[in-house]
Amino acid sequence: MKQTWGVIFDWDGVLVDSSTWHEQSWEILARELGYAIPAGSFQRGFGLKNEVIIPTILQWAQAEDEVARLAHRKETLYRQLARDGGLSFLPGARILLDRLAAAGVPCVIGSSTERANITVILESNQGAGYFRAILSGEDVTHGKPAPDIFLKAHQALGTEHAVVIEDALPGVEAALCSGLPVVAVTTTRRREELDEATWVVDDLAEVSVEALAVIAGADAAGPVNG
Repeated sequence: MKQTWGVIFDWDGVLVDSSTWHEQSWEILARELGYAIPAGSFQRGFGLKNEVIIPTILQWAQAEDEVARLAHRKETLYRQLARDGGLSFLPGARILLDRLAAAGVPCVIGSSTERANITVILESNQGAGYFRAILSGEDVTHGKPAPDIFLKAHQALGTEHAVVIEDALPGVEAALCSGLPVVAVTTTRRREELDEATWVVDDLAEVSVEALAVIAGADAAGPVNG
């Protein structure tokens, strides 16, 4: 029987913990440019597109073509580090993906990161088969907290209901703005920072298919106990 619901996964901080590689790639780029990274920039920028981070948080450039050039260089550095470092799925993420696959629940990725960042890790971890589609930063004009990425991801799922899994506040806000319930995992943020989410967990291994099915069809106005 065709499922009436599915799951939209964010990428960084949900399926993989790439924070170290992202931070290092920004640091390498800063050294190449001879620029400083303002204190707290990495935490402020997590979940946002580079095209927002570079001109507003780092304030390294304002011209669109220069911002695009720096963004591309940063992601090239990230992919090199991720390949060399053997980045893999978080253990809890793999457990949940296996549960969803066994239950026939369709999944897609909806992320602000570049598509190439996602595909290189999926290929090295034999993970592409888990996902019906990949929606990335290239697929939308407005990144999170705008709802665009999750609206497109829900469309790609092709199901009546959906639930988003996120780790960052901009993503939680984007999911709620798209009208979807959201489970937040505390990979990169403290629990109290994510209290707008429908449900907050510390590890995706805690999440059952049955719980997600309830949340996907539930009112997202209030939290779920557990």
